[in-house]
Amino acid sequence: MIDLLRTRRTIRKYTQKPLDARTVDTLIEALLRSPSSRSIKPWEFILVDDRELLSKLSKAREHGSLHLRDAALGVVICADSTKSDVWIEDCSIAAILLQMTAHALGLGTCWIQIRNREHSKPITAEQYIQDLLGLPQHIKVECMVSIGYPDETKKPAAISKQDHDKIRHNHHERSSTAKR
Repeated sequence: MIDLLRTRRTIRKYTQKPLDARTVDTLIEALLRSPSSRSIKPWEFILVDDRELLSKLSKAREHGSLHLRDAALGVVICADSTKSDVWIEDCSIAAILLQMTAHALGLGTCWIQIRNREHSKPITAEQYIQDLLGLPQHIKVECMVSIGYPDETKKPAAISKQDHDKIRHNHHERSSTAKR
């Protein structure tokens, strides 16, 4: 697992190679096996491989979602907000497990934040997606994840480049042992 964390990078450029059914089934299994608070599982997942719909979804945000149009698959990660007060956390866990599973399968991914983001001045990105996909108001959209075969290569980020000042031991005050 640590090697997956070391090598996973955000990918925004994809080849046109489609995903096979077995790969998609594995991604679905990862989503469905995602843990949720009290096993309520408020999340819902909309898998999109229709090129026209991917293109429309890629316009959900003014910036930061355009690469979705070239992905082989987009996953809209949403939840029934009436079922759980921690639906955001549950969706976030599912999204990262999806990304790690995709990476393990040789795929690239990119998280596209939707909740609390703007589509245009009067419309949120969430409202845009709710309207586009026919989602009722209580189904809230946390994010989308673009998935495809990478058409770019990124080197792993070195551990020395990580912010070790974020690590504390026993108390919040800075510890001299946090730096390696």
